[in-house]
Amino acid sequence: MEHKDYFSGHAKVYATFRPAYPAALYDFIFRHLPQRRRAWDCATGNGQVARHLAQHFQQVDATDISQQQLDNAYRADNIAYSVAPAEKSGFANGRFDLITVAQALHWFDTHAFYQEVRRTGAPGGLLAVWGYAFLHIEPVVDEIITDFYSRIVGPYWDDARRLVEERYLTIPFPFPEIPSPGFHIDVAWTLDHLAGYLESWSATQKYTRATGINPVPELCGRLRAYWSENETKTVRFPIFLRLGEIG
Repeated sequence: MEHKDYFSGHAKVYATFRPAYPAALYDFIFRHLPQRRRAWDCATGNGQVARHLAQHFQQVDATDISQQQLDNAYRADNIAYSVAPAEKSGFANGRFDLITVAQALHWFDTHAFYQEVRRTGAPGGLLAVWGYAFLHIEPVVDEIITDFYSRIVGPYWDDARRLVEERYLTIPFPFPEIPSPGFHIDVAWTLDHLAGYLESWSATQKYTRATGINPVPELCGRLRAYWSENETKTVRFPIFLRLGEIG
């Protein structure tokens, strides 16, 4: 399988502008774990999930297919980073009490990855996969950003983006599932920070490479009628989680 890497070319932008996940999400996952020895954060990106796991586990192994992403990742003594695909980690059998995938399952060969999960997961271990849905700010702003998402950069989204829009409900998940409550990310952003986030979208990056034009400044020009220069607005991202028992 071809491994899609749309983020190496703008790893620093990705690390700077992507939102962090709330403590309530992690607390819910940890509540169902009998042990917290080793965790694997798969497709770790900038290491934001690994960073949180490192505060609760003895050892965290974090992998990504992008060395550039790992070069920008958070460092801790109990986090070991390595370049490896999700489907072939190289880790020992039965190693992990928790395996996490944040905002990345849609890029995987899920059949092969699930085999790797079963092989590397410890008895009583969990697989937690999650992502965040389209942002919400306020109706008039949402309408403008939705137009940008679907009409301007829409043709540049990978087909896998549909799986995120469907909140992973159409991805097979062959594990006994623990029902999850709703979670969300709330952040206070300026328009400049929103612009940085939108520039981190893979579709925006592909549009820019194809046309030679960054489409975000024009979008921000439209938004300035509703968002002053130093104003912060609450940006909400709904989170979807699938939590499964490995065995």
